[in-house]
Amino acid sequence: MATIELKSANLKSTIDDNDILIIDFWASWCGPCKAFAPTFEDASEKHPDIAFAKCNTEAEREVAGTFSVRSIPTVAVFREGILIFQQPGALPAAGLEDLIKQVQGVDMASVREQLKAQEESV
Repeated sequence: MATIELKSANLKSTIDDNDILIIDFWASWCGPCKAFAPTFEDASEKHPDIAFAKCNTEAEREVAGTFSVRSIPTVAVFREGILIFQQPGALPAAGLEDLIKQVQGVDMASVREQLKAQEESV
């Protein structure tokens, strides 16, 4: 699957229209971002059932701000429209594969129950 270029104009639809979405926040001047790019691209080709998106933090400052990205690269993962993971730092290929397996195994009914309980306690 081709990697999606994430922008403010397609942010909501990209999150809403994909069961699993993995986002790489990057910048052209960032060495670790350049090193992580092939790993991210390889994972996108290995997992055509998952949406992979890249967000250029220099061009899309508003999107990066929405996610409070302070360090790049940062990886964020949505499952069924819910942000379930976000962490700065380039992942090695094995680490990204492990993350994907963990995300696929998340019990989303339990996640939704936990979110509902948090909202009710506020």
